[in-house]
Amino acid sequence: MELNKKYPRTYHLPFSPGTTSDDKKLGTDWFKDYEGKEIILSAKLDGENNSMNIQDVYARSHGAPNRHPWALNLWDQNSGLYWRIRPLLGETEMVYGENMYGIHSIEYDKLPAYWFMFAANDGERRYSWDEVEEMAKILDVPTVPVLWRGIAESEKQITDLILKYTQEPEWYGPTREGIVMRTVESFPFEENGEEAFPHHVCKWVRPHHVQTDVFWT
Repeated sequence: MELNKKYPRTYHLPFSPGTTSDDKKLGTDWFKDYEGKEIILSAKLDGENNSMNIQDVYARSHGAPNRHPWALNLWDQNSGLYWRIRPLLGETEMVYGENMYGIHSIEYDKLPAYWFMFAANDGERRYSWDEVEEMAKILDVPTVPVLWRGIAESEKQITDLILKYTQEPEWYGPTREGIVMRTVESFPFEENGEEAFPHHVCKWVRPHHVQTDVFWT
């Protein structure tokens, strides 16, 4: 069983202006995967995607454990978050979060914590959002901010909501990077012989998001 399950690349919505040449975008029929389902819209925070399991803490690439200086808050042997939550993780569980310890393109000035959980899975499936929230309580970590939860009744309803929330100020800083939408339900890694993730999670990202003139590190 593969414990180091990398978090998949999140596809952009067709009306997301922040795509780059190597990004993937959903087709115009994207709403069929969400119609009639309960969904959440959450704030997309501008941090480093980190994951943790009983083996170690990892960055986006799982080739080796993350020992970057900008992730010291996670892996430090004396005060790192990983060593506090590791005993609470199941044998096949992996948790994913946005690590805000390093500054990327947005400098947040109201952060209540440095690591915000947004997903989890075991060896068989992606956890439902309710399970993610319950696990975050057990681990005593915050989740990413949830902006809206409800039933996706029409494409216009969801599009209007996303565009509305993109215009609001971020909870923890001056600018909102984007919006992530996901179904509340749990789902397997594969459905009908293909990866299920693109049918349950997508995003909108602000235009010209990366605004540093050198690599942020």
